[in-house]
Amino acid sequence: MINININTNIITTQLTGDIINNIAVISALNVDDLAIGQHQFWFNVATNALNQDQHLPIWIFKGQQAGKKVMITAGIHGDELNGILTAQQLARQLQHTDICGSVIIVPAINLSGIVHHHRDFHGADQDLSTVNLNRYFPGNNQGNAAERYLAQLWQHLLLPNADIAIDLHTQTTGTCYPLYVFADFRIESALAMARLMIPDAILNDPGDHGVLETVWNQHGVSAITVEVGSGKITQPTLINRAVMGVMQIIKNQHQLTAATIPPCTIEANNVTSIQADVGGITLANVEMLATVSKGDIIATQYDLFGNEIKRYTAPRDGIVLSHNTDALRDAGALIVRLIHD
Repeated sequence: MINININTNIITTQLTGDIINNIAVISALNVDDLAIGQHQFWFNVATNALNQDQHLPIWIFKGQQAGKKVMITAGIHGDELNGILTAQQLARQLQHTDICGSVIIVPAINLSGIVHHHRDFHGADQDLSTVNLNRYFPGNNQGNAAERYLAQLWQHLLLPNADIAIDLHTQTTGTCYPLYVFADFRIESALAMARLMIPDAILNDPGDHGVLETVWNQHGVSAITVEVGSGKITQPTLINRAVMGVMQIIKNQHQLTAATIPPCTIEANNVTSIQADVGGITLANVEMLATVSKGDIIATQYDLFGNEIKRYTAPRDGIVLSHNTDALRDAGALIVRLIHD
């Protein structure tokens, strides 16, 4: 049973008694219960349709000195492997680093999506199909399989163990991003964290319903979303930059004041997405982070014979934040995304 103090809403760390690969299984975590040092656990997040337990790997680093609880998550979308690789590399680095406070790393949240090479959560419920987990936080104990999965994760692992949070992603498969951060500029500590990442671009992000970053901010936990390049393409340079940025946040956790940190080269309020009007083989005519002017040709589309069927032009001035890397584009699929204003 999970022991919850109703008056203080404090959850204690609960060992299930199970051991997997010499690592203990827990059903709830409170880092305050743990000794100083490094800890690994499996977190029992849910059962699948065969009543088999599903376990998430958890790395915890607890320093000698007092400090914030820094929660780092990755793999909410199963095809976004650079985020997972960043979390894992960060854990390896933290094994040899003295820190203040605690760092909790959850490197692979969407187990079914990772196995299926797909961004979504996959359940056995035929009425559910697949679900974008990052639209359903904080979950629902009485909801469908995906919502219950998130509710257990949120209530018994994430929320009790975070003062600040960093959620690691990439662009989805077939498209690319630079090192790019979403942050709510109204929250100074969130903007400070975004700038400490030293990214290529930061977008002012007031938040969307069900997104983990938004839900963190709504619960008083300053959070950012970090996009580490492209889905399903390993990019060591961007991974290294992301690790360095997160380490900067950990080291500067007591001084998260945006005014003291130099702005990013690109800090903007808006993005514009240009989508395919028809299906076709589509080649982007722009490079990442290139400046384009209204009317510039940004992509050319061809039929299966190789005949040109359409040219796409920039609807406004902006900087290229994303473009397709997979030439096969359905109608409505992203071709180019511009950041501006």
